[in-house]
Amino acid sequence: MPEARPNEVLNAFINHDPKCQYTFDSERGSSQSEICREGGRRGRECMVLQMNSKRLFEAMQEQGFFCALPMDPGRTYMECRPLPK
Repeated sequence: MPEARPNEVLNAFINHDPKCQYTFDSERGSSQSEICREGGRRGRECMVLQMNSKRLFEAMQEQGFFCALPMDPGRTYMECRPLPK
């Protein structure tokens, strides 16, 4: 079964728990990224999206999240928190 459009898959994933913190990571130059929902109802849930990290960063901002690198310089994933509405 072909994967739905990445933006639709991302929206559905976020809409399950829009108040959670999300993280995402991908290999340099990769066309796909892994996004994880942290501490939701089921604990940590992850999925792989056919979206590079730059586009995923933009998509998360469009969804109302603030994304940044963690304070620890050894970590390379992005942390996204929902902005207050």
